[in-house]
Amino acid sequence: MSSIIINKAGVKDLEVVQNIGIQTFSETFAEDNSEEAMKKYLEESFNTEKVKSELNNPDSLFYIAWEEDDPVGYLKVNSGKAQTELQDEAGLEIERIYVKKSHHGKKVGQLLYNQALETAQQLNKSYLWLGVWEENLRALHFYRKNGFVEFDKHIFRLGQEEQTDLMMKKILD
Repeated sequence: MSSIIINKAGVKDLEVVQNIGIQTFSETFAEDNSEEAMKKYLEESFNTEKVKSELNNPDSLFYIAWEEDDPVGYLKVNSGKAQTELQDEAGLEIERIYVKKSHHGKKVGQLLYNQALETAQQLNKSYLWLGVWEENLRALHFYRKNGFVEFDKHIFRLGQEEQTDLMMKKILD
């Protein structure tokens, strides 16, 4: 495998972010959800206007993982009002670490997580936090391995179904 490079993304990367988001969300969750619910979620979450607005939000930062010319994953972090819940100035939310299935186990997620950690330190944040589906065992293992602990739960709606996300945080030194 060639080396992975992480680059900050902007509006010029809109299609890349959309495509990776749709592909990775589908690869991860399609077998556990109805086709109708998946289609609705993907249309709402990754339509051009929504992604453009997220990319233009100064409180959200995106980073794309590249293997040569191939985008293989991305990271989205939020501070301030862009955070989906806590909106605590001391915290930085990892909203997404998405990696293509073809690159699972190749440390791409770890590189993206390291970028989130570095960003939190640059922004003088006290902690990182995120929500992860309680049945996404791969992601739960990854975050626990990186020092995150559960502190709460919230409901994530996908179509008509309510799914429980575990809220996790890592205090930074």
